[in-house]
Amino acid sequence: MRIRNVSLFALVAIAFLVVGLSGCERMTSVIPPGETEPVDIIEVTIGIALARTGDNAEPYGEPMYRGLELAREEQRLHGVNFKFFVYDNKSTVEGAKEAVQFLVNQGVPAIVGVGISTHLKEAFPIAQEAGVVAFSPISSAAGLSGEVGDYAFRAGLATNILIPRGVMQTHAALQYQSAAIIYDSADTYSTSLKDELTTTLGTANVDILATEEFVTTDADFMTQLSNINSMAPDVLFVAALSTQMVQIITQADALGVSSRLIVPDLTKAEVDAVGAAAGNAVAFAGWSELDASPKNQAFVQSYMDKYGYIPSPWAAQAYASLNILANAIRKAPSTDATAIRDALAETMDFDTVLGPFSFDPNGEAIYEQIVVLEVQDGSLQPLGSQ
Repeated sequence: MRIRNVSLFALVAIAFLVVGLSGCERMTSVIPPGETEPVDIIEVTIGIALARTGDNAEPYGEPMYRGLELAREEQRLHGVNFKFFVYDNKSTVEGAKEAVQFLVNQGVPAIVGVGISTHLKEAFPIAQEAGVVAFSPISSAAGLSGEVGDYAFRAGLATNILIPRGVMQTHAALQYQSAAIIYDSADTYSTSLKDELTTTLGTANVDILATEEFVTTDADFMTQLSNINSMAPDVLFVAALSTQMVQIITQADALGVSSRLIVPDLTKAEVDAVGAAAGNAVAFAGWSELDASPKNQAFVQSYMDKYGYIPSPWAAQAYASLNILANAIRKAPSTDATAIRDALAETMDFDTVLGPFSFDPNGEAIYEQIVVLEVQDGSLQPLGSQ
């Protein structure tokens, strides 16, 4: 076991799916699918802190919310009835801190959300200090859970796991000898990507011809892209969040950048946004709807039935996160935060849409799946499958 030691405006901003934090109630009233005996229902209210407005809402917050909603509906049939107390973190650091503080003040034992690593770094220590579980489905800058403390958990593969695997596979397939990196120096995740890329490419004996930076509020990347293009690297790694990712891909195409783009965490949302400018860009991530495992395909079908389109990786990771949390709650002796924390820390090879899932001693995700894809005719397909 791992043991580690508001204004009126704010009230209006809260979206209540349910009111009342009365703790845990159990009642025998449900027979799980495939079973013959009823099980006790555990009712627990948790906080949800997601971007419902701002730049991060549609690429990250809303897909996560949809994944959580689907998992919540399904978990009701398996013995855990989650009641969500939802707060919009407004796509800002201050909004994330406000959301976590408000939810902590309501007495929830766990908070799920805060997908952006820059925001998590500032907001999760509030939950840690209060002894409330904080579980991010998608944040992936290296080392943040351990940095925050023993109540912090993450479901996304950290960059120090994702990047070495992704570079190894793309380097073997594409045989590139030189590279450039463009990254957001104001964003924790993007900077972590850059650091891991620098180390991993060096180990692979790939020459890094240029490392260009920008900040999150920038919209014009022509100077950086022109500098990179003049050096003609074989590949260009783009380390950015969704909004800047779309702008960089679009401007690189307009400029005629000859390098093959490799964009960690590129999803169908960004491919659709840039259209033909995506060319044959390469992505790698920890999940794909193409994974043929029965659990994953059942999730994809359920998501499509409910929402009408294919889920993104962020929806899948949020869906997995709530299932992981529910499993811990079923095993915990109570629904207080410490009991949930201890049960989460013991998660080992739990079957999820991400594959068998475990936490390391610092609350970081461990699973084997790494997917390398390329854009083919506007969709993401396995690299080299054409």
